[in-house]
Amino acid sequence: MIYYVYDGSFQGLLTAIYEAYYRETKPDDIVKADNPSANLFAELIDIKTDDNKADKVYQAAKGKISTWALRHVFYAYLSELDGVGNLIYRYLQLGFKVGKDIDRYLTDDRVLRIHQISRKVGAERHRLLGLIRFSKLNNGVYYASIEPDYNIVGLVAPHFAKRLSDQNWVIHDLKRGLAALYNQKEWVVSKLDSDKNFILSEEEQEYQNMWQGYFESVSIKERANPRQQRQFMPARYWKHLTEMNEK
Repeated sequence: MIYYVYDGSFQGLLTAIYEAYYRETKPDDIVKADNPSANLFAELIDIKTDDNKADKVYQAAKGKISTWALRHVFYAYLSELDGVGNLIYRYLQLGFKVGKDIDRYLTDDRVLRIHQISRKVGAERHRLLGLIRFSKLNNGVYYASIEPDYNIVGLVAPHFAKRLSDQNWVIHDLKRGLAALYNQKEWVVSKLDSDKNFILSEEEQEYQNMWQGYFESVSIKERANPRQQRQFMPARYWKHLTEMNEK
C-alpha cells in the first residue's frame, strides 16, 4: 500500500493530486499527516506543499471540468472525513476524463459520494447562518462561538462581512481552534485558542438577560414541539444560542 501524506491544507491536497499524476508510484490513498487511521503497514510518501503545483490542479479542474465541480471538491475537503482525500483524487480523475459532464454521472460512486458530502457541508453552512449569535465584548468587538461538524468558518464569514460590514467581529470555531476575524475591511481565518476568556460588556449582559426573558415569556408550553425544534435547531448547537441558555 502506498500512502501520499500531505500537511492537511487544501493546497497540500492539490499538490498530492498533482504528484499522483506525474509520479510513477501511484497512491492507494491520500491522507493528512495527523491522520490516526493511517495503515501501519503502508509505505508513506511525504508530499511537500507546492503552491505552483496546487494552482495547476486548481486551474485544470476549473477549466477542464467546471467551477461547480471545484466547489464540490472544496466542500468535500472541508468535511475532514476519513478517506476524503483519496475520494477527491478519484473524483478529479474521472472529471479530467469526462469533463464538465462529470456531475451527471450520479451512478458512479465517486460522484455520488462527493455530492453527498458536499451537500451536507453546504447544509450546515446554511443552517449556521441563522444560528450564529454575536455578543458584544467589553472591547467593542462582536464575538460568536460555534462548534460545527465541518470546517465551515471560512464559508460563513463572507455572509457576515456583508451583513456586519461596519463592525469588528470574530467567529470562533472552538472545536478546531480557528476563527474568522473581520476588521471592517477584510476577513481572514486564523488560529485562535479555544480556552481564551472573553468578557461581555455590561450592555451585552443586560441585553442577553432581556432576550432570554422575552424568549421565555413568548413560549407556550402547551404548544411546545421539541422534535420539530430539534429539526430546525439541532441540540448540538444549543449551547451557543443565547435564548437556549439559562439566565
